[in-house]
Amino acid sequence: MKKAKSVIAFLIFIVIVLLLGWYSYGIVRGTVDKDSDRGIHLGLDLAGGVSITYQVAGDETPSSEDMSDTVYQLQQRVSAYDTEATVYQVGDDRITVEIPGVSDANQILSELGTPGSLEFQTVDGEVYMTGDDVVDAQAVTQQDQTTGQTQYCVQLTLSEEGAEIFSQYTGDNVGSYLPIYYDGECITYPQVNNQITDGVAIITGMESFEEAEVLATQIRSGALKVELEELQSEVVGAQLGSQAITSSILAAVIGLLIIIVFMIAVYRIPGLAASIALLIYTGIVLAILHLYHITLTLPGIAGIILSIGMAVDANVIIFARIREEITAGKSVNTAITTGYKKAFSAILDGNVTTLIAAAVLGIRGSGTVRGFAVTLAIGIVFSMFTALGVTRWLMRALYGMGFQGKKCYGEKKERKPLNFVGKRFICIGISAAVIVAGFVGMGAYRATTGQGLNYSLEFVGGTSTTVTFDTDYTIEEIDEEIVPYIEEVTGDSNVQTQKVADSTDVIFKTRTLSLEEREAFAQTLEENFNVAEEDISESQNISSTISSEMRSDAIWAVVIATICMLIYIWFRFKDIRFGSAAVICLVHDVLIVFAFYALSRTSVGSTFIACMLTLVGYSINATIVIFDRVRENLSMQTGNQPADLKYVVNESITQTLSRSVNTSLTTFIMVFMIFILGVSSIREFAGPLMVGIICGGYSSVCLAGPIWYMFKNRSLKKQAASVETKEAESSKSKKKKKK
Repeated sequence: MKKAKSVIAFLIFIVIVLLLGWYSYGIVRGTVDKDSDRGIHLGLDLAGGVSITYQVAGDETPSSEDMSDTVYQLQQRVSAYDTEATVYQVGDDRITVEIPGVSDANQILSELGTPGSLEFQTVDGEVYMTGDDVVDAQAVTQQDQTTGQTQYCVQLTLSEEGAEIFSQYTGDNVGSYLPIYYDGECITYPQVNNQITDGVAIITGMESFEEAEVLATQIRSGALKVELEELQSEVVGAQLGSQAITSSILAAVIGLLIIIVFMIAVYRIPGLAASIALLIYTGIVLAILHLYHITLTLPGIAGIILSIGMAVDANVIIFARIREEITAGKSVNTAITTGYKKAFSAILDGNVTTLIAAAVLGIRGSGTVRGFAVTLAIGIVFSMFTALGVTRWLMRALYGMGFQGKKCYGEKKERKPLNFVGKRFICIGISAAVIVAGFVGMGAYRATTGQGLNYSLEFVGGTSTTVTFDTDYTIEEIDEEIVPYIEEVTGDSNVQTQKVADSTDVIFKTRTLSLEEREAFAQTLEENFNVAEEDISESQNISSTISSEMRSDAIWAVVIATICMLIYIWFRFKDIRFGSAAVICLVHDVLIVFAFYALSRTSVGSTFIACMLTLVGYSINATIVIFDRVRENLSMQTGNQPADLKYVVNESITQTLSRSVNTSLTTFIMVFMIFILGVSSIREFAGPLMVGIICGGYSSVCLAGPIWYMFKNRSLKKQAASVETKEAESSKSKKKKKK
């Protein structure tokens, strides 16, 4: 009867895999066809979208500070609409907003609104506050406490300074009206019922939720440094061809198959269970991305593929524990139960630290950083679910079906502890040399080219030129036939292209070009593609799409996330030295990848941020697993001398070595397939990420434990010296008393 139930349970999982496979195939087909209803919502680089250009109203040229502030505020606003939307300055007084996955500019304009001036006035017409003090405005509903009916409202959130001003004026005008004006027109006339001191106000009186949304949009649109008016809007095509999607999907399929073969070959029955769970995990992630309309760019696709490789991590930890229990003489049934129990703390701590990073990045970051945090959190939550739930149920089902022999699960080969602690100074020296080489390379390149890193358009801005061709080229034809000429004449190897829908216009974005380079640009197109001078619009300098504020947000998010992870590890391991060593290794990995960017001249753009954030989320896991084993082995030690500590660290690293190697290998396989099969843009993400995976495994194995040992050993020596000093003082005191 038990066997029959196990067979039924296993068949249920197979049916789930088939159903998810069928559903996932539909999502993949819809994604390839760029159908957001059937597939995943794609970003500008993969599906195109709407481009809206605003111009500052009035005759006066705004200051660079006001334009920079306005770009950042608009970025915050459109991020609520889509995390992958981009905003950048064009020339001195224009701002372009690009929102992916939309084909109707009028729809965006009606939802986003035309940014204008916002003023808060008294009934006498006195302006006491402007839109500068508005942080956010959202449509909400609430229940009337008297009638119980639903009220449609706008919740207004003010800055700290605005909250103080608003508190004063609402306190002085209880019972009166304080109108709000947008572009000189009164858009709402709320009555003050009581003083508002916390900077959060509720505006009531709307007849529908849609009316409340319109008012909220107007208030948000008016909270800008300058007044803008729409100049033009157009639908733009994908920056990358459909080949980018198909090659990435092919890379994912091949990588997934290689991992499945590897897991079954190495871990046998547990590997089969993990492979089935991995297929379920992949289907769930695709379903979540589709159902919740999460926008996916090319780095996002790479991140999802990476998460598939990382999803086996928890399984590898569990399987290693099961083998240890079998080697210790336990039955297979007991080994499975005990293995899951012993592996749980390492899995929990590793994933919680990464979730902390995702939460901070989501709250503190902006734009693509926030989008990355969402996909990272999804991957973590469901990888834990499949590893601790699905894989476990599958293993129980397979065990009940008759796969009960120890050969089906394997045994752990006993290894003598390797002397990682003894080689610590060699490893530290190698890491220091690579990091120093990176900074030296940056200095050399800065001296010769003026840029220590190879910054792309996203970081430093450039020149945008619109060209009208007499042929309707595809994006693939543009990249293969036209872009090489432009790269040669401009010396820019990272030219970005966009097609304008329903026309033969193509937008070329390059590094900032001089007047001579612009003339050479036009001459090249005329000679090779019959483009007349009048078919080339006036080139405009554009700002970076990653503003200084966004970079600051990303840096602060990483710093805060690192501090939070340090505190969590300190709390869980009851020793801040564990957290300190983990953070040092994390910084080490970031600096190594940074050195790779500097020396290889890999383009530093939006994928750079994605790569560094992925590294922050990934690198900490292997270190946590080793520290978890150190903690366990320490609890089994009777002594607490430096020699004992050295043995514990070496033994802990050796015991978890196969896990560290296998997890890094499965993750590396997925990224390597992206690198081999992906387009050039995705290789710029995959290349540094492969370096990050290698150095992340290296730092966890060769640096984390030894650094903790150095901290701990130094502390023990101080304690011993303190004890000796106290004993010596006590001895002297006793001698004096005898005298």
